[in-house]
Amino acid sequence: MTVRPLLVVVFLSALFPCLTGPVNAGVAALPTEGNFTNPVIHADYSDPDVVRVGEDYWMTSSSFNHVPGLPLLHSRDLVNWSLAGHALQRLVPEEGFAVPRHGGGVWAPSIRHHDGLYRIYYPDPDHGIYLVTATDPSGPWSKPILVREGKGLIDPCPFWDADGKTYLIHAWAKSRTGFNNMLTLLRLDGSGTKVVEDCGVVIDGNSIPGWRTLEGPKLYRIGGWYYVFAPAGGVPAGWQAVFRSRSIRGPYEHRIVMDQGGSAVNGPHQGALVDTPGGEWWFLHFQDKGAYGRIVHLQPVSWREGWPVIGSDPGGTGKGEPVSIHGRPSLPRQSEAKAREDGGFAPPRLGLEWQWEANPAAGWFSLKARPGCLRLKALPRSIPNLWSAPSLLLQKFPAERFSAETVLDPASLKPGARAGLVVFGSDYASLTVGRTATGFRVRLMTCIGARDGAPEREETSAAVDPGMIRLCVQVSPGGVCRFAYGTAEKGLLPIGNDFTAKPGRWVGAKVGLFSESGGDGAGGFADFGSFGVKVDLAAGTPGASRQ
Repeated sequence: MTVRPLLVVVFLSALFPCLTGPVNAGVAALPTEGNFTNPVIHADYSDPDVVRVGEDYWMTSSSFNHVPGLPLLHSRDLVNWSLAGHALQRLVPEEGFAVPRHGGGVWAPSIRHHDGLYRIYYPDPDHGIYLVTATDPSGPWSKPILVREGKGLIDPCPFWDADGKTYLIHAWAKSRTGFNNMLTLLRLDGSGTKVVEDCGVVIDGNSIPGWRTLEGPKLYRIGGWYYVFAPAGGVPAGWQAVFRSRSIRGPYEHRIVMDQGGSAVNGPHQGALVDTPGGEWWFLHFQDKGAYGRIVHLQPVSWREGWPVIGSDPGGTGKGEPVSIHGRPSLPRQSEAKAREDGGFAPPRLGLEWQWEANPAAGWFSLKARPGCLRLKALPRSIPNLWSAPSLLLQKFPAERFSAETVLDPASLKPGARAGLVVFGSDYASLTVGRTATGFRVRLMTCIGARDGAPEREETSAAVDPGMIRLCVQVSPGGVCRFAYGTAEKGLLPIGNDFTAKPGRWVGAKVGLFSESGGDGAGGFADFGSFGVKVDLAAGTPGASRQ
């Protein structure tokens, strides 16, 4: 699965431009020759961190309660990214993540390469700081090692100093500790798996007037200075700060090096500083875009009197702002991605784009029971809504404008069971096919306030003939969703009114599949023949990438 700009312009002129073919997720606008256009990934890769090893760049990001977690993306030009795998196949402790822990799980990680190992330190705010390692970023990755146990320890970043000592800097979550806005430095043993010294708070945001929510630190040493890149001010409207000192233990002076300025990019902060073999510097960060999640931008970095300036600096103040179009990094351009030939399902595993809401259990699905299909078992219904359902199988929103379609056979569902398509977040909508006493019905259901326990509401329904049934959603700017259903013979029919997607807990809305019974008893199963996503580039969708 790849996240790269597409050369083919897709025209979606029909009312419901769905398809059952290529899966495109995460799209960036078509660049002019020699330039790139932000965002470089229009998909929810929150808190991105990147490391360069030789000519290869590897990115990971927060994944919260989604499984598998810790996505691994690869690039050689910093603009085009491919989803190469995941470093965390199951969340730990496993029993705690048998159900969705919205907002829990994997928070902002850091990826580094040291002594022949790729290392990802990631925090779970309820358990502590973990480490996973691999000799190849494509895997296999080790099982998580708990480096520092405790609540509220977040956003760790390791650093290996010239004297051979290993350090780790981290932030604090107020929701777990009652305090935040400060950064703590730890010294680790040679393996990087145990704390040997707590160096205390080295940067206190509370001492800076007007500052709040200092977090997400990344520690570097450049030109004799120790630099801590750290965002502050909160996700929707914060800024990127840099602290520097001649000693790793401080004291540190600080400067704001990027904020929104006159750009349209709100809260530009939290990401990764990287260089190129030719000596250029770049910064990848996220922007919170509501239902679309935290999308990824690439900014040029220049240095002035020992301080970085990120993005453009129209006022010459040393505080940059995000660029929308810029010259590409001086790196060999990657070949353009080709879409998959179809959106079907085949063994031995689900595509990399799919994630569950919790650790999956045996028997939830099969790729072998019916060749070419995904069989989803109709599991007991979640009451009062899907917010607590662990078996939702979902993908990230890929662009501002896209459509998603699935084809399913509901013949093996038991009475009262249903299966179909869902656009999921703190509010959600589902378009499903269910078996009734007299046949099959397609239903559009909505839930406004799912995380607060609100019940589902049926918007409309219609009888449908048995057989392979098509379910489709078209998503327009603002996360506005329009649903349709039909068959191959009769085409698609609009159903219900528009629904506006909402983000989940720290994540964007997602789209995908589910199957559930009408009660605690057996509900049978549904066979999904395909799932396809098509991105509309003709409308000027910002961000073009394949995930």
